[in-house]
Amino acid sequence: MNAVVEFRPRDNGCGDAPVLRERGQREVFCGLTGIIWLHRKIQDAFFLVVGSRTCAHLVQSAAGVMIFAEPRFATAIIDDRDLAGIADANEELDRVVGRLLDRRPDIKLLFLVGSCPSEVIKLDLHRAAERLDGVHRGRTRVLNYSGSGIETTFTQGEDACLAALVPELPHTEPGSAPDLLLVGTVADIVEDQFLRTFRAMGIERVAAFPPRRSTELPAIGPNTLVLLTQPFLGDTVRALEARGARHIAAPFPFGEEGTTLWMRAAADAFRIPTTRFEQVIEPQRERARAGIARHREQLAGRSIFFFPDSQLELPLARFLARELGMRPLEVGTPYLHRQLMAQELELLPEGTILSEGQDVERQLDRCHAARPDIVVCGLGLANPLEASGITTKWSIELVFSPVHGFDQAGDLAELFARPFNRRERLRALEGQV
Repeated sequence: MNAVVEFRPRDNGCGDAPVLRERGQREVFCGLTGIIWLHRKIQDAFFLVVGSRTCAHLVQSAAGVMIFAEPRFATAIIDDRDLAGIADANEELDRVVGRLLDRRPDIKLLFLVGSCPSEVIKLDLHRAAERLDGVHRGRTRVLNYSGSGIETTFTQGEDACLAALVPELPHTEPGSAPDLLLVGTVADIVEDQFLRTFRAMGIERVAAFPPRRSTELPAIGPNTLVLLTQPFLGDTVRALEARGARHIAAPFPFGEEGTTLWMRAAADAFRIPTTRFEQVIEPQRERARAGIARHREQLAGRSIFFFPDSQLELPLARFLARELGMRPLEVGTPYLHRQLMAQELELLPEGTILSEGQDVERQLDRCHAARPDIVVCGLGLANPLEASGITTKWSIELVFSPVHGFDQAGDLAELFARPFNRRERLRALEGQV
């Protein structure tokens, strides 16, 4: 049996490394895109975007769902009459919500999601949600959060959504036993794996947030220990701590090492014996190592450059550097939350350039100067970079794919190997022309 991984940087890491902070033009999705995975997770919730036709096209095309299939999201269109003040936007919204709930009585939780247009016309969706909640209370709970590109980027939509849901969580009973709360949306199969593993260790009181149904909200209190599955939930953590919960600091569960350290942090917090911990996770660690090993030879020694997009950049860079032997040149992230990322920073290779925010033209210049073997970036930058001869990986695929945990570690490594395989096949085809 292999020894359990300990939290030990190979060098001085990047814990005290300077951060290049940029505040220029950005190339990133807004927080509305979080609806894509949130509406699949909370199966009795509905997400009503209050926005423009552009908002509607974004969410619908990103989800890949035709609107006549009646998915659990829609857009209340702000039109010229609303913008000109001819129509009362609040009355229009009340009418739309009433029609929606009459048509879809299965909706138990309705989110009014703010957008750039609703922000621009100063539509107070918080007050609207309180008003509509009073009207429909007992049948449907109505909450709101902002997915506006003015306020949020990409994955911050989930953070805003979960933070809005935290006040609705019931209180634990006084003197109740400690419980573990896994916070962040992951694929159901990954969530089930995590819950089974923790229960096998002996942590029986474990739940996930968000739940799969809004009627199954977990209770929280002073004996609740929070373990994040996603690194972009800073506001949610603060809201949970305000309710008395305590955050367990840990690297994030990407790869064999990251997942081991993540689970080890929870096991230590619940005083699970080391022998029991090793017995439970060792078969899973072996599978993860085998899956990663299939791609190590192809990826080892290659350089990688991260444009800021999802806030997954630091944990992914750590995984690629430590488990696959890649060389992170620059790791950009929309926001760097030092408290949540403290252990990830210490595990990054010393000398890695860190950047927060974006000035896309300056970062493109640095990228072209560095000539990395592969770049992780958004869809808008991928094609121009590919045209210049640089291999790219779409960052959105890393958010939408099941990549957390032991059993997905090999799949995560493969996602970075695929672009190289694609480029080699294209070169072979070019040689045949």
